[in-house]
Amino acid sequence: MSMLLAAGLVVGAIGLVLGCAIGLAVLFFSVKSDDRIEKIASLLPGANCGGCGFAGCGDFARAIVEENADPSKCVACTAESAARIGEVLGRAVAAREKMVAVVYCSGDQFHAVRCAEYNGLSDCRAAASYAGGGKGCRYGCVGMGTCARNCPFGAIEVRNGRAVVHPELCTGCGKCVSLCPRKLIHLVPADSKAHIYCNSLEKGAVKRKLCNAGCLGCKKCVRAFPDLFIATGGLVRAVNPAALDKTMLEKISCPVHVLHLVEEDFPCTGCEKGSGEKADGKGEEK
Repeated sequence: MSMLLAAGLVVGAIGLVLGCAIGLAVLFFSVKSDDRIEKIASLLPGANCGGCGFAGCGDFARAIVEENADPSKCVACTAESAARIGEVLGRAVAAREKMVAVVYCSGDQFHAVRCAEYNGLSDCRAAASYAGGGKGCRYGCVGMGTCARNCPFGAIEVRNGRAVVHPELCTGCGKCVSLCPRKLIHLVPADSKAHIYCNSLEKGAVKRKLCNAGCLGCKKCVRAFPDLFIATGGLVRAVNPAALDKTMLEKISCPVHVLHLVEEDFPCTGCEKGSGEKADGKGEEK
């Protein structure tokens, strides 16, 4: 019994010494946490989209408090949340212009010609590196849905082999922009009303052989409103999409309807039967 008692006392003494050592270490080496970090993290969307440039919302909240990072870098933060973050920090937080993603392509399966069948990894980057996923236009949407699967807010879907963005859900985090191998997704001001949904740099005649919904480069829009459009080779872009309206688009009357309003990006224009051989999206084997 005496040996068991002695062993117990020794173990107890060791435990007491170690406990005291740990307590002293915590007392002298612990880092005091700023409760503002937790408050700000709760006000951030929690999507960890990376649009702010930090690893996640928690990391960004810590940077806001400890490194004086700009809270407006959070692209998904609402104006109300930004104001509340400003209250926690004791300073005003500037409002950020809302941006949304736009897929500059109209080449879905009803319009774009397919030159081959792709039977590989269902990933836009993999498909683009191998025969473009079978689509003839090497500038158009591959349609494998990599952007849709990785969107933290579920703002992208693939319709008829082409990615489309729901602007009411998009926060402009830019994750899809970095993932698209064709670089045809761009961030634009949320109040933009219309776009030229084509990214091809080919000449009009070449485009028509590959897609009957590509910009012809006819420059009707440039001639009608030279201050709002700019032509670079076979591609025309709107300088200020927010300035466009329905009346302007009716005056331009784009011959292939590739210049149209944002809300018209979802209906499949020209998908009706009898729209032509190339409009079935199959094309000929090459």
